[in-house]
Amino acid sequence: MQYNHDAQGYWKATLGLLTKILIIWFLVSFGAGILFAEVLNNIMLGGYPLGFWFAQQGSIYVFIALIFYYGKKMGDIDREFDVHED
Repeated sequence: MQYNHDAQGYWKATLGLLTKILIIWFLVSFGAGILFAEVLNNIMLGGYPLGFWFAQQGSIYVFIALIFYYGKKMGDIDREFDVHED
């Protein structure tokens, strides 16, 4: 994906990344932990219902993965628009 090398293109790419990450964050924390918990609780993971596991531990693992993903993708966007630090 190639954007114009300008401030508007940079912010468009940044906001697109943030939107994707916030959607995943919402689905994992609120969706898997609360909205879909009853359905997920029919599946067991490590002896615990999956909905409970997501509410207690799974969402934390996903949040940590999102932090690393955000850092990597922002570095890619910064290099694409030549605003990276050396």
